[in-house]
Amino acid sequence: MNSDGLYERVLEQVGKGAQLPQPRAPRASASVVPWRESDAGLEVYWVKRAESLPFMGGWHAFPGGGLSRRDQEVEFTGQPQELDEAPRDGAAPEAVLDGVSDLGPIDPPGLLICAVRELFEETGLMLGTPAGTPIAAAASATQLRRLRRHLLSKEIDFSGLLSSANLVPEVSELVYAGRWLTPPLGPMRFDNRFFLLNWQETMAMQPEIVVGELESGEWVQPAMALQRWRDGEVLAAPPILHILNVLEEAGPVGGLARLQEPKEHNLGPYRRIEFRPGVLLIPQRSLTLPPAAYTNAYLLGTRDCVLIDPGSAQKEEVGRLRRGLEAIELRLDRRVTAIWLTHHHPDHVGGVEPLREDLGVPVLAHPATAERLQERGMKVDGELQDDERVTLPGVPPMEIRVLHTPGHARGHLCFLVEDDGSLLAGDMVAGLGTIVIDPPEGDMSAYLKSLARLRDLKPKTIFPAHGPAIKNAVAKLVEMLDHRLVREQRILEAWRTGRRKPAEILEVAYDEIPEIVRPLAERQVLAHLERLRSAGSLDDGQA
Repeated sequence: MNSDGLYERVLEQVGKGAQLPQPRAPRASASVVPWRESDAGLEVYWVKRAESLPFMGGWHAFPGGGLSRRDQEVEFTGQPQELDEAPRDGAAPEAVLDGVSDLGPIDPPGLLICAVRELFEETGLMLGTPAGTPIAAAASATQLRRLRRHLLSKEIDFSGLLSSANLVPEVSELVYAGRWLTPPLGPMRFDNRFFLLNWQETMAMQPEIVVGELESGEWVQPAMALQRWRDGEVLAAPPILHILNVLEEAGPVGGLARLQEPKEHNLGPYRRIEFRPGVLLIPQRSLTLPPAAYTNAYLLGTRDCVLIDPGSAQKEEVGRLRRGLEAIELRLDRRVTAIWLTHHHPDHVGGVEPLREDLGVPVLAHPATAERLQERGMKVDGELQDDERVTLPGVPPMEIRVLHTPGHARGHLCFLVEDDGSLLAGDMVAGLGTIVIDPPEGDMSAYLKSLARLRDLKPKTIFPAHGPAIKNAVAKLVEMLDHRLVREQRILEAWRTGRRKPAEILEVAYDEIPEIVRPLAERQVLAHLERLRSAGSLDDGQA
């Protein structure tokens, strides 16, 4: 018997004759990596983004940001070192594979001013020389601090600031250090160029953080920064980790070629995305529910690995994933020993059959997931049970705790890396969009109970099936619980005013929502009503 709900039928319709979504064009951006030699050795200056930011909130990065239209209007002096000789073909190989066939030049108009401006906005460090005659006086440090406050409050633009400070940007101390494209994990993507800056040779001021978009900044040795990442204290994107690793091993001079053309970070058709040690993320274009356009497959382990949720059924994506796994085995000595599934939805199991045959490995899932997949003629070879512990051999070995987390689906599983608090959350947590609870498969009471269980386990980082990794996992889980309970209270209040049908309740219990998602939103209302009825909170009538 087919027991698919509306959500699953929508997913099936999305997949019928649909074309894979095309990635959004990335925005040009620039980042600066200040470095210095101190008594402790080589140090770099990095910043922590504010936890509240919707994009990479709480992550560590180097000062930088997106190109502004006004950046190209600002004149400057000098030329960055190595930029003329920088590789221009294949500098961002994943760009073509992600459907962005022409990224344009390494140095589009305004890029260098973008780097200078973002460095000043985020740290107060200014790359500039006095304008006009040789005897012209440039702004003092005190005046620059005041002008920076005006810039950050948007009372003045960067061009106006430079005029007030009698400065012309000077870029000759910037050293080109590579080009990276943000992985297609969400709607916001950047085509980012990195530049090294020897702070000791150019700066008279110490960097200062103005709390807002940034939470803090610090000088740190690359080795220490990497250790904090390994310990789970820090979340950072692949280029940040690559730059830290190269600077630690070879320094800013000896490692420059590796920075400019980071081929060592390529894994076949992908660039290496390893936000936590032993958790490799492989984005798969899939026919999933918008706004998501990708399902994240994960390779978990440091030698003997499990492949989690190869969700794309598209032949092109399955082939890319297979080539990527071959490159991972060759370069990292990590091989797939099993396929694990978080649940049965089509955008999580689409590539299972061809990969099972290709890799010759078993497929494991919760018994309830096995039952649902059997309805579709898909075999599951083994079971994963709640609170089961699995050790994946490697250096170091990984201890994985299997967690049964019903709610979105009866057989939904999450996987917790107990040593570092990484939680592979499937569709329990949305890194992009929202989680749909659609009866009868979806159960709101079970979902909220599962969220509370995950919260109480205190994971550090959440790796969702759609969207980027989420820092401060406990805060996110608390936020999701609170949001659902507030929504439920509004639904209960609507019920008490005499509204009985989900469509009627939707009008007052939800903020304005697009017409296209109203049917699924009504199913969410129904899920809350079923939970309220079970608790005895509905005084009369039926939904």
